[in-house]
Amino acid sequence: MTVAPVIREPAVAGLFYPSRPVELKKDIEQLLHDARPTVPSGSVRALICPHAGYIYSGSTAAMGYKLLASLRFDSVVVVGPSHREYFPGMTVFPGEAYRTPLGDVLVDTELRDELLKHSKEIVLSDAGHRKEHAIEVQLPFLQHVQHNAKFLPVVMGDQRRSVCDALSDALTECIGNRNVLLVASSDLSHYHHHEEAVKLDSKILDDIESFNPDRLLDKLERHDAEACGGGPMVAVMKTARRLGATTSHVIQYCTSGDISGEKGSVVGYLAAAFTGAS
Repeated sequence: MTVAPVIREPAVAGLFYPSRPVELKKDIEQLLHDARPTVPSGSVRALICPHAGYIYSGSTAAMGYKLLASLRFDSVVVVGPSHREYFPGMTVFPGEAYRTPLGDVLVDTELRDELLKHSKEIVLSDAGHRKEHAIEVQLPFLQHVQHNAKFLPVVMGDQRRSVCDALSDALTECIGNRNVLLVASSDLSHYHHHEEAVKLDSKILDDIESFNPDRLLDKLERHDAEACGGGPMVAVMKTARRLGATTSHVIQYCTSGDISGEKGSVVGYLAAAFTGAS
């Protein structure tokens, strides 16, 4: 008997981004067309991109993904937080693909199997994947700029230092010399006045610009700064450095207030890239 593949259906299509393929494709193309990032020197090894609705964070995400337009990766590891479920450690999706209105993005099952062998903190489960938007909203951009790349979705239910380190160790061992891109999915501070948000977020931007994930994690642990995907950012930064990235670049920062004009309660968004020698 043939077993049907396990596909993760879209959870936020029609909410965070258009559910109609033609409209979604048009929006992605327009966002990427309008993006004018300063292209950093060196080979892109990792990105940080936001995960809010495209109306708010799509232009910032596009500034990161535009850097990939002329590059080709065999696989993309997307690390995100769990907004809806708490669980210890991390999960990788047990199925064959994530689905978006633009089609299916195949899971890199070979890389997944290797990752599972390298850390007991990482388990095969749909916990954190079922209704989570942090990974899903990255995929239409990846489908446009990395047409045939497989991907590996990793959701952190627990963002303690030991978990960040365990993920970085496992990813470093598994990726090695593979042609793999890392993406950390994270927004920054939430629901402060615009001026306060900019002050809070500048603390994170400083550590990203100086490529200092340990200091960033110190601030997050002390609650001196805010990021819903702080753990993914730290783990990706550490892994990128160990895989050869030497330089970090904040490509764009804004708040939802810069987009909507409503600055009483905003969310911060960041796009950053980490590069190394080609």
